[in-house]
Formats: sequence, structure tokens, C-alpha cells
Amino acid sequence: MINPKARKIIHVDMDAFYASVEMRDNPHYKNIPLAIGGRSERRGVLSTCNYIAREYGVRSAMPSFKAKELCPDLVIIPGRMQHYVEISKKIREIFFRYTDLVEPLSLDEAFLDVSDCTLFQGSATFIAQDIRRAIFDELNLTASAGVANCKFLAKIASDENKPNGQFVIAPAQAAEFIKTLPLKKIPGVGKVTQQKLALKGLFTCRDVQQYQAELLLAEFGKQGERLLAFSRGIDNRPVEPNRERKSLAVEHTFLKDLSNEEQCIKKMAELYNELNRRLEQVLAEKMIVRVGVKVKFSDFTQKTSERKSTELSFSLLEILLHHLLVQNPDKRIRLLGASVGLENRVGQEQYAVQLSFMDKGFS
Repeated sequence: MINPKARKIIHVDMDAFYASVEMRDNPHYKNIPLAIGGRSERRGVLSTCNYIAREYGVRSAMPSFKAKELCPDLVIIPGRMQHYVEISKKIREIFFRYTDLVEPLSLDEAFLDVSDCTLFQGSATFIAQDIRRAIFDELNLTASAGVANCKFLAKIASDENKPNGQFVIAPAQAAEFIKTLPLKKIPGVGKVTQQKLALKGLFTCRDVQQYQAELLLAEFGKQGERLLAFSRGIDNRPVEPNRERKSLAVEHTFLKDLSNEEQCIKKMAELYNELNRRLEQVLAEKMIVRVGVKVKFSDFTQKTSERKSTELSFSLLEILLHHLLVQNPDKRIRLLGASVGLENRVGQEQYAVQLSFMDKGFS
């Protein structure tokens, strides 16, 4: 059953934010395939790309060399993180005109709880439209929005009519919308989980609704609880304006166990690129204080190694990985993970330290 609590949640997501800023500031970039990221010869990865580039199959988090193979005319430029941060602050100022309950997820997206907003007679649909209008009128950038009575549906809705669009899931429509929703769109359901669910004939929320709850909980544990709730439209998470992120991690479980350090280093390079990409979204307000690596072996034993550091480097990840592997010889590897510990910045002068990572993987 859909949670009957009458909440009005908006998820606002800027359209190809970094690329859109560059196209706005430099008209030469407007009609060409454009990406923000690192050069291919430096094992770079894309932060984002414009919609022209996406027509060629180029995507964020894609290695730069692969993107150039798909789109030889792709122009890749370094990011201007400080500039994006300043624009993000202006976007948040617009959000706060409508509600104090704003939960930023990154520089370019946020949840807003407008349940108590009296503008437009309390219509979340019109409020979302006006937010998008204000962003365009004042910053000459476009945003997409999703409106629903809970966070996970609002986030899914914001992706329905991108770019520069809006999608509303009214409470009376939510139950029907959820039935056909692919499970891959539920937060936390990655490729490995998708494959496990598919083996059990579970592809949509309707499939989960009809599956025995006891079996799902036994087979998937806490993730099963989340699947059950979301597949029934239940998401009671509040919009948290003071949410504090203390760490950021990426990991991957392999369908086939890795057998040697060379294979692990190759996969760790992919995790490093992904973690670097996600770090872009939090370094405006956070600084790195430690770096860690996690390894889960085929016997399901798990080991971690951490070191204090103010920057993320691939060489440090290699050292930590090597340390764990030599301590556990002849074991096959089921999962690899990389993480950073974060603390709030105490001053803008520290921000320059973190901007140096742009020169390592994104310039």
C-alpha cells in the first residue's frame, strides 16, 4: 500500500550541470559534443557530458579514451570546480525561497519538502515549475524536477522527462506507476543484485509485490526489506537539511572471483575513477582525511586497510590493496571496495588542497 501521509517532495536535478555551465559561458561549446573530464592518455574519466555527446553513447563515469572511440569529435575540457560550487550556492539560494527543508545530494541535485509551502495554494507541481523558471531566468540553466509523496519516487520522476522537464506522480497514481517500475530503478539495486533478482523471476515492483516476503527477506536481508518497502511505495525517509556525510565509498562484487593482484589492480582503477567522480559532488564542503580499501574473499572473510591522507591517489589505493593481498595469499577475491573518510572544511583556504585532484584525474 502507498504510504497515506500527505507529503509533497520535489527532487530537482540540474541538466548536465557542469557541461551546461560551460556551454552557457562559452557559446562555442553550445552545438558540439562536449564533456568535462580527464584526458584519455592520463587514464581519465568523464564527470559529465552534454546531451549532444549522449546521442553517441557517451556517458558520465566513462573512460575518456572510450568516449573518444564512440565520438571522435568529442571535446573534453577540464572542470572548473570552484565555479560550479559558486553556481550551486546560487541554486540553493533559490531553493530556500520555497522551503527550509532542503537536502542537497550533490552540487547539482537536491530534495525539497514543500509540504508546508503556501505558494501557489500549496501545489507542489506549480512550486516545482516556478523553481525551474527561477533557475532559468536568473542563471540561464535548465533543471528537471520530479514530484511525489516520497523521496525515492520523486527522484525517479525527475529522470522521466529530462532534460528541462518535469514529471508528477500523484498519490492516486503512485500504486499503478510502481507496479511496472523496473527494479533497477530502485536506489541500491545494482547490476549484481539485478542479476540475482532476475534469476528468481523478479524484474518489476509488481513481481516483488507478488513474491513471498519471507523468502525475499531470507535471501536478501536488509536489502530485501528495502525492496519490499519501495515496491509497495513506502518510503518514510524525511528530507534532512542537516544530513552530514562522513565517508564516501564505492565497491563491486564480481560475478567471477578474481585470482591475482594484476586483475585486482585493473578493477581498482575503475573504482578509483568512480570514487573520484563522486568526490566532485562533496568536495565543496568536505575534505578528505583518510583513504581505505576493502577486500572480501571467496570464503566471505573481509579485510580492510586505511591510511590517513588529505588526498585520494591511485598509488595509495595500490599500496593498501597490496598490503591486504599479501596477508591473504592464495585466496580468490569476491569484492573490492575503495573509500575516503571526510570532515567538514574549516576554511576556504583548505579548498585549494582538494582542487589539486582535478589535475590528477579530471584535467
